[in-house]
Amino acid sequence: MKNMVLIAILIININVLYLLKRLSKYIKKLNIKKKTTIKDIANVLNISPAAVSKALHDDSRISDKTKKAVKQVAKNLNYQPNHLASALRKGKSKLVGVIVPRTNSNFFSSVIQNIEEVLNKEGYNIIITQSNESYKKECNNIDTLLFTQVDGIIASMANETVNLEYFEKVKSKGIPLILFDRGENDLNVDYIGINDYDSSHVIIEHLVNQGCKRIAHIGGYKHTRIFNNRIRGYNDALKKHNLPLDAELLIESNLSIKDGREKMTQLLHLKNKPDAVYVASDYAALGALQVLNENNIKMPEDIALVGFGDEPFTAMVTPTLTSINQHSAEIGKQAAKTFLSHAKNKVVKQSLNKIILNAKLIIRDSSDKRP
Repeated sequence: MKNMVLIAILIININVLYLLKRLSKYIKKLNIKKKTTIKDIANVLNISPAAVSKALHDDSRISDKTKKAVKQVAKNLNYQPNHLASALRKGKSKLVGVIVPRTNSNFFSSVIQNIEEVLNKEGYNIIITQSNESYKKECNNIDTLLFTQVDGIIASMANETVNLEYFEKVKSKGIPLILFDRGENDLNVDYIGINDYDSSHVIIEHLVNQGCKRIAHIGGYKHTRIFNNRIRGYNDALKKHNLPLDAELLIESNLSIKDGREKMTQLLHLKNKPDAVYVASDYAALGALQVLNENNIKMPEDIALVGFGDEPFTAMVTPTLTSINQHSAEIGKQAAKTFLSHAKNKVVKQSLNKIILNAKLIIRDSSDKRP
């Protein structure tokens, strides 16, 4: 009996040594390979690739012993599943593409963070791309995301985007497209953002209450819907308060810090200078603020200044900058929830469906003339 036990132990040890030798042999081979495959795992264990695949997916037809062995070998060989191939087979990748103009903005990074938090809870991961305000790069981003077989795209358009052909391509493939902050009604898709038109009214109302009578606007380009709405709101608010609509006080730009500096300098060279400037972006407002400080112009006594976006730096600069809070966290959550509602339906039928949030004016030193 004792001899039989010793023989059994010897056989087990021989089998373990044999498996370790085979595993060592394949690890050496894989050192020169680019990627481990299911076939490599199958060769180590002397089973079929189909059995390995089923074991990795916890198929009930595979024994727990085989599943354990397969997963251990997969771990030792540093096996990484091919999600793209899996997506092609299943028709679902559990990936969502997110396109933003830039990631170095607190507004966009906050939107991304909240999109990810909501989607992660439902088993989705996100792929983040940025257009850097370039139409060409935005098109490349869309192509890349479509090639990756994403289940949906959540996007905010680049400043340069006028042609909607690439976004129409997304729709034509039956992939849910959700736009936020910057979007176009002509696409007839879901949109989440703030009331840009009303936001301009809130800003002008505030400046009028501070005694301002000649208010300039450094805006974005009119072809972008949100900036067009802000410009319309600005014009209509001036009319409401019987203030002059002076063409030289309305300037379109790309709203970078550099643009803010250049456009503020342009306004300061006017014979009849403004007593307030409303800027459609905090970054451009920061450039404007720098120029005003460099020229020893007091804010808000000489010129009141208001930005848009409530970036963190607005509470840190001197003077602190009045700005519009755009509810970035809620926009991100609503964009993710909108995608999930589409993901539950086999047939995606999109239409113009807007979720519009009311923005909040955060009043700070740059425009507050109260004692």
